[in-house]
Amino acid sequence: MTFAIIEDGGRQYKVGIGEQFAIDLRSDVSNGSTINFDRVLMTSVDGVRRLGFPLLQGATVIAEVVEAVVKAPKLEIQKFRRRKNYRRHTGHRQRHTIVKINSITVP
Repeated sequence: MTFAIIEDGGRQYKVGIGEQFAIDLRSDVSNGSTINFDRVLMTSVDGVRRLGFPLLQGATVIAEVVEAVVKAPKLEIQKFRRRKNYRRHTGHRQRHTIVKINSITVP
């Protein structure tokens, strides 16, 4: 099984060829464009694992943008203090970009 561990936006993702996953919003991309992830921490190609210290030099993961903007489910935040007439209600919807991994290249 071929997979790689990449870092993007302060998070680490374990990805394989053909997989789709959500990353933080990239406002400069559109549907069908490609993204190159060059911060590769580890790869496993045909059972041969390579580990970077901290990064693998020259290794890249190429992904295609499936959906540029996707909204996550709404998170609702409530604050309440009993007997103090204090109530606050807010919400938040995080936006993501969905990408599909096309290739993993290791020098």
